[in-house]
Order: sequence, then structure tokens, then C-alpha cells
Amino acid sequence: MSTVDDEAFNQAVTAALMFLPGDRQATPEEVESATAMAIQVISLKGMTVDRELLAKALEAKTNVYQEDSAALHDAEGHVPWLADAKNDRDWAFWDRYNRYLKTVVRMPPQVVRALDRTTEEVLGELEDPLRPGRWRRTGLVIGQVQSGKTGQYIGLATKAADAGYRLIVVFAGIHNDLRSQTQLRIDEGLLGFDTQYQLRSDQEGSNRKIGVGAMSHVDQLAVASLTNSAEKGDFDRRTASKANLPIGGFPIVLVVKKHRRIIDYLRTWVTEVHGEADETGRKIVRDIPLFVIDDEADNASINTADADSEPTKINEAIRKLVNSFDKAAYVGYTATPFANIYVDSDADHDVLGGDLFPDSFIRALRPPSNYLGPERLFGLRVQDEDEDDIDPLPLVRHVTDTASWIPDKHRSGWVPSGEIPASLRRAIHSFVLTCAARRVRGQVNKHNSMLIHVTRFTAVQGQVRDQVDDYVRFLSESLRDRYGNSSQTCLAELRALWDSDFASTTDYFPTEEAERLSWEAVAEEIVPALLKFKVKAINGAAKDVLDYYENRHKGLSVIAIGGEKLSRGLTLEGLSVSYYLRASKTYDTLLQMGRWFGYRPGYEDLCRLYTTPALESAYAEITAATDELRRDVEEMSVLGLTPSEFGLKVRTSSLGLAITAANKMRQGTRVRLSYSGELPETTIFNLQDGTPQKNLESLRSFTDTLAGLSDPQVDGGSGSLTWKHVPPEVVAAGFFDTYQTAKEAHRVRPQFIADYVRKCAAHGELTEWTVRVVGVQSRQGVGTVDIAGHSMTLVTRQESGRKTPGRHTIKRVLSPKDEIVDLDDAQKARALADTKKAAEHSKRRDGSPRNPTTATGTPLRFQRRPDQPLLLIYPLAPPANSDADDQVPLVGFAVSFPFSEGQIKTEYVVNDVWWKQGADLDFEEYEDDE
Repeated sequence: MSTVDDEAFNQAVTAALMFLPGDRQATPEEVESATAMAIQVISLKGMTVDRELLAKALEAKTNVYQEDSAALHDAEGHVPWLADAKNDRDWAFWDRYNRYLKTVVRMPPQVVRALDRTTEEVLGELEDPLRPGRWRRTGLVIGQVQSGKTGQYIGLATKAADAGYRLIVVFAGIHNDLRSQTQLRIDEGLLGFDTQYQLRSDQEGSNRKIGVGAMSHVDQLAVASLTNSAEKGDFDRRTASKANLPIGGFPIVLVVKKHRRIIDYLRTWVTEVHGEADETGRKIVRDIPLFVIDDEADNASINTADADSEPTKINEAIRKLVNSFDKAAYVGYTATPFANIYVDSDADHDVLGGDLFPDSFIRALRPPSNYLGPERLFGLRVQDEDEDDIDPLPLVRHVTDTASWIPDKHRSGWVPSGEIPASLRRAIHSFVLTCAARRVRGQVNKHNSMLIHVTRFTAVQGQVRDQVDDYVRFLSESLRDRYGNSSQTCLAELRALWDSDFASTTDYFPTEEAERLSWEAVAEEIVPALLKFKVKAINGAAKDVLDYYENRHKGLSVIAIGGEKLSRGLTLEGLSVSYYLRASKTYDTLLQMGRWFGYRPGYEDLCRLYTTPALESAYAEITAATDELRRDVEEMSVLGLTPSEFGLKVRTSSLGLAITAANKMRQGTRVRLSYSGELPETTIFNLQDGTPQKNLESLRSFTDTLAGLSDPQVDGGSGSLTWKHVPPEVVAAGFFDTYQTAKEAHRVRPQFIADYVRKCAAHGELTEWTVRVVGVQSRQGVGTVDIAGHSMTLVTRQESGRKTPGRHTIKRVLSPKDEIVDLDDAQKARALADTKKAAEHSKRRDGSPRNPTTATGTPLRFQRRPDQPLLLIYPLAPPANSDADDQVPLVGFAVSFPFSEGQIKTEYVVNDVWWKQGADLDFEEYEDDE
């Protein structure tokens, strides 16, 4: 497709979107009608497009949907204001950004509507900038990695500017390139001019309009910036003093790196120019409302110092800035909110006051349905019977041949030995084929990126860059060899990869999302695609830059080798192939390194992630943990909990370990746990060391003790055995003290559960246990086990799909209907009503409304009395053809804990061994020299 064709096609899509409904999903008939009308419109300009391709593009856009966000609120001190302000203020900044997203970015209409709705919801959580007096609001917005958070907070910033916030500060990472990239996005979406050439929209002699400012028939809006998109365009006091910009008449926008001195410069400048001394002599800015957007809010902004010490410097600088205004709003954005939730909500520093805990609101955003996120890439075991499990896409390729090239544990002086491994050559070949295939699909002038992230050390990255560059040059020369056999040999190798990998993978995707291509068509584009390749090292030592903007018309094809700089916020445009070996001990660090998440319109099937089996398993665990956190926000919003109550629950729960660095947990290695409102359940089983037999003996001893107290109730249909009114010490000592869990099951620790039970019992909670050994109707081919004199058919559970020697992993042990067996009718009714309420306005992955028929999750456990816990024990059939000891039945359990009225916690001292076991990764931390 030529550039002319590109322009015609883009105009046709823009025209067609204007004919589609703006407030709902378009029907197939409406899409067909809009296609026909758009073709007529562009024909008047002498342009033509392929009708079928245009219809497919419109179907792809109109089939995208986005669920509503969920939030926790604390309305104390807040005055609702937005409903009236929507009628009496001019929303010009938002209106032109809205138009820009629809007509220039060509974002799917329903996604733009969702962005309008969610930014309005967040804005309404803030205070009216025109409200008199002193006020402060702090909140947190949880998105997903590479899911469009920047576009979301730009939309919020446009509305904040319209509403009356006059100083808008965006904190954008800790590196210059991320700050520069964010500034460029702000230039395009909010300011409308290139800040490298002008500071304000009405500057004489400058007309560098871009983005929203370059659209036809748009008004010039008064706005200015004291930072620019150059690499060194951060805040500078000299620039600010020369600009002579009075703050207050129109919005001033700054995009600032998280650096203590720069933040202090900013605070000093604004207080010197606009501050008034208070009763203590400290200068306060009285009548200029401040709005702070903290991108990647879990990085650098968190106070990692001990609670009794002075805060860390960047955290202190941000708090000083916010406290220098009597009207201030702070909103953090992150995909990994674990550290933010660990912030001390009760902090009250003598000078700085409260910390940056999001005590006003926490809002969780759902990504659009066309987002390629961790759930789709790594799969997800869903704990809601109204939803099906998400099977992983066939895009991950295992790497097992790098031990001699770059070992897991290497130092900064390591020299990669020999040639690059075969897996990396295969990954580079995949990138060549992907770029060629995208050209065949008409994506000629689009950006293409490959990520290589194998080491944290800049010196080693430089050597990897040289090796990769040598191989790319060798590949290019071989394919252009007209006289020897090199070209035929290379093409044969590439074709073998295409036939064995790409053709079959494309067949897995729907036809409207992935066009099946012939090898002949792809082969024609291989050399043109390869000739555009650039190999760059992206780190603090290298001078290479990702100059996507400068190459926006022709497209940049780059292989980027890096580490820290490529793992926090920086977007790799058109990323299709990732080669990733970097391990980490914490959830948030690993998730942030996943630059391969995002939107891949028209080339999802061509994307590949080359990584180790251990890292793939780690990402599957992370996916489950982050999904559970977001579901907690959604469910607890229904229950009306505040951010402080939610923060307490997560901070003290069993999920709070190995999800963020120990210093961000503010408690060092001393950890306090609570199982209040939790459902710990076993999904990982150790098959060796006699563990299955020991756990079976433990179960039999426990049930014999129960039988000595009372006869069990026997379910006539399933054979399940139930004991009621069991004392807590019998449960703690008889079952949890003796049960042995797999060390990898870091979210289920029986010894911790036992301690928690005893602690609660001492306070009058968890005193009336129901214990149910779950059975099923007898089935042919399924074994039985004798429990307390009863023959019970073993329960079967689906395996997770990830096989590890000596370990058995299932998707989940709980059957949701089992969790309600001990509730009375009134509890069941309330729990189901709350479960349905939590599902309101949410959709299944096929876009249909969710309608749960069984009470589940937090709404169910919220109905439990504090004295009403439930222990479910599952005798499980051992995995077939495994290395389990003598094929002994496995024993799994799930505990449905009520919410503790006293939020009782148990304290533990956690050593480094715990952290390494918790993350299930053997990785030695070294000092980062990037």
C-alpha cells in the first residue's frame, strides 16, 4: 500500500466513523452503511479504497469495547461539584482532545467514550479548583502496563485545565528519555504546539503547531509550558525566570523528571514568585490550584525509609511541593500499585504531614478488549464460575540455551562468550519475518521494534548490541548475495521458520484479526524490511535514542538492547518480538519489564516473546495476583469500603508478600499478616519427599479426631462429610500444624494460618468452625479413599498446563458452590445480591453482560459472622503418569475466612530465604550500574 493509499484509507476511516453512532455499539448494518457513505465521500476527492479492507477496519474498531472502572472513595471533606460545572464552564481543551483521538489517532469510538467517562469520574473525585479555602485530595488510578495510561491522564489533564486548575505538573519517570517522550505526548494532546520551539500558544513569531493544535478549524487556546520535549528540556529556573509567565491567568503545564533538585527548584520558584508567608514564615501559594499527575507512581515516589526516620528525598520533595499550595490535588497512575498500597496511611510528619497514600480514592481501570495484556499472553485461572479460564495465546517461545552466553548470575565485567545463541538468532529471524509480513499487510510506514533485555549492566548491553549488529549485517549481506549460495541458505532457513511457526500461529487468530499470508508474498518484502533495521543500545551510557517521532512518516525499524530504561514507562512503538531473560524477586518489577503488552492492531499473530520457562511461570503467577487485586477493588467498592480500609486489608493479607520490594513495604523484614476476608487455597502440590503420604495421614488423623467429637453429616449425593461447631484449636493443631505445603505456594502458608486462627480465637473470633471433606459421586476410572470410615470418590481438578518435575499445579481447588454450604438462607441471599451488584455494568470477554448465579468472592465472605469460618478439604486424584510418590491421593484445602472486626494480625520476621522462595526465582541481586 503506497503513501497515497495510506492517506486515502485514513481519510475513509475517519469519514466512516462520523457516520457511526457515538453513544453505543454499531450494528453490522450500520457498519456496512458507513462504509458505503465513506467511499462516496472520498470519491469526491478523487480517491479510492478497497471496500472489503475498509469494512474490516471498521469492524475491528466497532467490536472493541471497554468495561466501566471501579473505585473506592472517601468523601470526608469533599464537596461534589462536577455536575454543575459541566454546564457553566467551557470544556475546550477536552473537546479538541476528544476530536483528536477520534479523527487523528482514530481510536475506537467506544474506547473514546470510555475514556471520557473515566476521566470525568476521576475529575469528580478531585476538588473544584474554584472552591475557596484550603483542601487536598490524593488518589490512585490503577491501569495495566502499556494499556494507554498516558492517553488517559492527558485526557484528565485537559479537563483539569478546563475546570480551572492553573498549574499542572506531570512527574514522568526518572530518566530523561521517558520525560521527553511524555512531554511530546502532552504537546500533542494538551498544548497543541512543539515546546522545543515555543513556550506558550500565543508566542509571537512561532507557529509550530502539532497534535490537537494542527487540526483544521480548532481554536487557539491560551496555555504554556516551562518544559520542552528535548532530551534536556526539564524544568530550568533560568528558563522560568526569563519566560515571565504569571501563573493564574491560564494553565501552565510542566513535565518534570522525578529528581529531588528539579522538584525543589520548581517549588522554590513558584513559592518565591507567588507565595505568601504563613504564620510560621513558610511561603504558601494561596489562590493557584495545583494538580499533580504522578506517572509510574510506585517508582521513586514511595517513601522507602523506616517509619521513624526522615523520608526519602524524592518522596520528601513531592510532599513539600504539594504542601506549598493551599489548594492541591495529587493523582498517581500505575499498573503495579502494590507499593502505593503499602504507604503508611497514618503517617503524620511534623513538617510534611501525611504521606502520598491515596486516601481520597482508588480507581481501577479495565483495558479495552483489543488490549494484548498478561491475561491473554500468559493465561489466567479465573475464580469466578460465571467466567471461563483464559487460555494463553500461542506467542511464547522458550529459551534454554543462554547459560554459557550470559549466565543468570553475572557481574558487570562479564564478556558474552562465543556467538549469540541459536534462540536469539531465531528471535531475530522472527523479527525479520514480522516486519516483512506487516509490509505485505499494508503496514509499510509503521514503526517496528524488537526488545532484547538480557542484562542490567550497560557494559554488557553494549557488547550484546555489537554482537546483534554484526549478525544483522551478516544476515543482510547474505540475503543480498547474488553470486553465492548464502541468499538461498538464509531464505530456506527463514521459510522453515515461517512454515513451522508463523503459518500455524496465524490460524489460531480470528480471520478478521490476522490475514493468512503466502510465503511468496512475504519473501518479496524480506530484504526491503531488513534494510531498514537499526540496532541500538538504550541506556545511560549509550548515545543511541529511540527517535520514533523523527521517523513518524516512514517508520522506524529498531532492535533495542537495554535494561532499566526499557522497563519503566518507555513505549517501544510497534514492538513485536521480545527476547527477555531478566529475572526479579518482586511482582511489580517483573510486570513493569513487560514492554510487550499493549495494542497490536493487525499484527497480534506476528508477535513473539522469547523467554525462559521459569519466567513464563512467574508471569502466570503475577497475572493471577494482579487480577485478584483488581477484583478486590471492584468487589470492595460494592461494599462501600474506603481506600484506607482497602489498603489495610491488602497490606496485611497473605497476598502482601513477595509482590514488591521489602523496603517499599515500610516494615523491612518484619511482616504482619491477616487472613481477614481471604480465601487461601492450595493449587501447587509437592509430589516428592513423601509429602502426599504425610498429608493423607494428617487428614486421616484429623478426621478421626473430629469423629471422636461427633458423627459427621453425610451428604447422600456426593458423600461429603461435614462437622459443625468444631473448636479452633482442633482445626489449628489437628490440620494446619501438620499439613505440608509446597514451598512454591508462597500465598498459602499453613503455619501462618494456624497462628492467625489462634490469635483470632483469643479475641473471640473464628470460634465456630465448619469442616467439610468434599466428595463427589462415584465415577468410573476415578479412585476412592477411606476417610473416617467412609469410602469417598476422589475429586478431580484440571491441571494448569504448566508441568514441572516433582510438582503438580491445578487451576484451582475450590468449586465456588462449596463456599456457601454453611451459610443460612438470609446470608446466601445477601451474598448473591452483592455478587450481582459487583458484576453490574461489567462484561464477559465476549462482550456479553456478566450475570453471576452463585455468590462468590469478597461479597460472600463479607456476609460471614466473625465466628463463622469454613474449612473445605479436597481428597484429590493424583496426576496420571506423574512422578508422585506411589500415586497417593493429594490433599488440598480452601479456607473461607470472615472479615475480622478487629483486623487481627500476626507478626512474622521474614528472612531473605523467604523472599527468594516467595518469588519462585533463583536470582541474585547485584548493584545496578545503569
